[in-house]
Amino acid sequence: MRNQPRWTGPAAVAAADLAATAAAALPAHARPGEAPAGDGPAAARAARSAPAAAAAPADWPTYLITVRRGLDPGTVARSYGITPVHVYRHALNGFAAPLSPEQVTALQETPLVESVEEDGAASGAGATA
Repeated sequence: MRNQPRWTGPAAVAAADLAATAAAALPAHARPGEAPAGDGPAAARAARSAPAAAAAPADWPTYLITVRRGLDPGTVARSYGITPVHVYRHALNGFAAPLSPEQVTALQETPLVESVEEDGAASGAGATA
């Protein structure tokens, strides 16, 4: 019978640290296994009566958010009540979404996010033939 390898190398430790940081950085309502404040019927009624996240107004600018490698960008977006317009998993690990100023601040302050940039026009600087 073979012994199973123990995954305690540097990569496994880094992944565990990233997972712990990710769980701690999520908003309280989105943390796995964590119940809303209080328990019992009163907390359940409060959770059901809480208003859903408001739809993004048309005047909110769209941002490109890059999240840390190893995290699912769609899950990070949803944990902050954001509905992404597009989720990127190849050229970058992130998503695009219209954001309120409060959401921009919250995303900039979390260790899950590497960058938050307002979407805009891009142009090439190379010569054309």
